[in-house]
Amino acid sequence: SVLSRYENQITILSDYLEEFPETDEPVWILGRQHHLNTDKSKLLLDISARLWFTYRRKFSPIGGTGPSSDAGWGCMLRCGQMMLAQALICRHLGRDWQWEKHKKQPEEYHRILRCFLDRKDCCYSIHQMAQMGVGEGKSIGEWFGPNTVAQVLKKLALFDEWNSLAVYVSMDNTVVIEDIKKMCWSPPQSSSVAHSSAHLHRSALGRNKNAAGFCTAWKPLLLIIPLRLGINHINPVYIDAFKECFKMPQSLGALGGKPNNAYYFIGFLGNELIYLDPHTTQSFVDSEENGTVDDESFHCQQAPHRMKIMNLDPSVALGFFCKEECDFDNWCSLVQKEILKQQSLRMFELVQKHPPHWPPFIPPSKPEVTTTGA
Repeated sequence: SVLSRYENQITILSDYLEEFPETDEPVWILGRQHHLNTDKSKLLLDISARLWFTYRRKFSPIGGTGPSSDAGWGCMLRCGQMMLAQALICRHLGRDWQWEKHKKQPEEYHRILRCFLDRKDCCYSIHQMAQMGVGEGKSIGEWFGPNTVAQVLKKLALFDEWNSLAVYVSMDNTVVIEDIKKMCWSPPQSSSVAHSSAHLHRSALGRNKNAAGFCTAWKPLLLIIPLRLGINHINPVYIDAFKECFKMPQSLGALGGKPNNAYYFIGFLGNELIYLDPHTTQSFVDSEENGTVDDESFHCQQAPHRMKIMNLDPSVALGFFCKEECDFDNWCSLVQKEILKQQSLRMFELVQKHPPHWPPFIPPSKPEVTTTGA
């Protein structure tokens, strides 16, 4: 608790700016433009609607004998939870859904929130993420980087039948259109024939029966692109393209921050990034008997933090959500137009076909294994 209090003070001193400045420049938050002069209250409502996950204490020990708080080590896991939660909000409630204090919320909202509660039986809990990280070479209580948390989310999503997300984590700064379409059109538990043919026989309704007789539909896509935008500091050549990503309607923001200090970036104003900060330690909250969650501590109800973009650690992960195939096609067009138009140093590559020198792409399927304690 002493460490987390100290950490909170450092964060507030270094980055926290109470109010937005008076400016005519637009503020971009996850694909939505706001103007401070005319709709500042709308901007603050938009930010407070995002699910905010922070350090927690007094939850059941991870793995039965592990830590009962993630203060000091779980910040990147919490940021990963925030990015995924934003994808689930878009999936079930829509990007323009708003949260208001004490207002009755739909059942889907509480169901989303229950996915992230700090219990071993919740599919995206700190318990599940920390234990799945062991398979990625991270001990419980060890700090994650953006790529590790992306890999963990990809694995956990395979066990989440309700949300049925296809999670694609790019390799070598390259997004492969063919592989994503193959994954998003693949039916569960199908043969390789069904995998390859599923996306070729789509009907106008987006549902079809492929060669193996499986009924398929586009699985909503969570696309995560881990990047290294410099060696020790972010290379200024990437800044415009990085900011452009927050303007896209598919934007889920970015995971990143400073060494051993992770933030969830949701937008920008000028050359300052706007982020939600997980470095506050709150007490464990469980669901009520009726399934609702006392959710006030899961929404940041103050002006958000900002930091200069040049202070960003170069290791980041961009996130995007495409509910339908047309959203993904639109994203590809925006990337071609806004990100790849610079012929000098590209932030990442978007290619149509699977590179021939890569191992064959096989859409991930739920592993038939049991993980001890998970």
